[in-house]
Amino acid sequence: MREHTKVPLTGSFVLLLLLFSLTVVAWVWWLWPTGSLTDPDYQPRAITARGDLAEDEKATIEIYNQARKGVVYITTLTVRRDLFSLRLREIPSGTGSGFVWDRQGHIVTNYHVIENANAAEISLADHTTWKARTVGVAPNWDLAVLKIDAPARKLFPLPIGTSHDLQVGQKTFAIGNPFGLDQTLTTGVVSALGREIESVAGNKIEGVIQTDAAINPGNSGGPLLDSAGRVIGVNTAIVSPSRASAGIGFAIPIDDVNRVVTQLIRHGKIERPGLRITVAPDHFVRELGLQGALVIDVAPDGPAGQAGIRPMTRLPTGQIVADVIIAIDGKPVESRGDLIDLLGKYKVGDEVTVTILREGKKIDLRVRLAAL
Repeated sequence: MREHTKVPLTGSFVLLLLLFSLTVVAWVWWLWPTGSLTDPDYQPRAITARGDLAEDEKATIEIYNQARKGVVYITTLTVRRDLFSLRLREIPSGTGSGFVWDRQGHIVTNYHVIENANAAEISLADHTTWKARTVGVAPNWDLAVLKIDAPARKLFPLPIGTSHDLQVGQKTFAIGNPFGLDQTLTTGVVSALGREIESVAGNKIEGVIQTDAAINPGNSGGPLLDSAGRVIGVNTAIVSPSRASAGIGFAIPIDDVNRVVTQLIRHGKIERPGLRITVAPDHFVRELGLQGALVIDVAPDGPAGQAGIRPMTRLPTGQIVADVIIAIDGKPVESRGDLIDLLGKYKVGDEVTVTILREGKKIDLRVRLAAL
């Protein structure tokens, strides 16, 4: 077994260690900052002049300041029974957005915002709150019209634009209440046109606008604006696994909204007479150098199919052959919206003359309109 011997500390070693320690302490003391770190006479830094805002900033601010007055915050209510008193009471169940349609108090929003609610409250831009009544709903379009009894001086209807003449790249502005944060503005562009989404009723909504303006939960029912501050669509959906904005949002085109809302205010419901056909998006028709409603598909047992209107086909040569509807009872059809608007003036069962352009020839066909 090895033995360990202790080495005694000599006086010179202890003295050397002490001198080293004192040297270290001296250096630390010498280098350590002394005095107070605060300055009671210190003044705020001088402000650098901002200069004028850029023209596009001024335009965006103007759009927001004008439009925000017509955007509303919707709180939906559900009736629940109190566990202790057993009384029925209304409790908040969800939130969404909407906008003022006219000075009669009509409010436009998405159907899915109020779908499962027993009641709803509308908060205007001045933070006054009003009980809302349902005028009518159109689940196939994911649209609903509510009404409040606010005085006209508190209502600021937003100007309505058009959507059939939109172009990819146009600026867009969305105002709504994402995640309960009211009066939120996001900006972007028209990312694509002629998209197709599924409504809450399970049917397809055609001709939808795609935008990269951030749309999040709570934006639903709010307006999508163009650079002139006009409503060009109603924000309705996003594509995102997390339900947060991923740069792909959709809005129902205002041409369709205008028609549906008018019917809901007039009749409280939608009864659409039609031909039971599918027509191409307007931008696709323009790219082909055509004008009118280009027929893509036809229900064989529908009124158009029975009258002899044909779906689009591609010949072995690659050439596309399609019927293009150019008039209804002599009234010109220059777009998909024109066709829908004209048919909306008739009733189910009415007979109309449909003028089509087929391989350069005009053909008149008699068609009895059916319910869609």
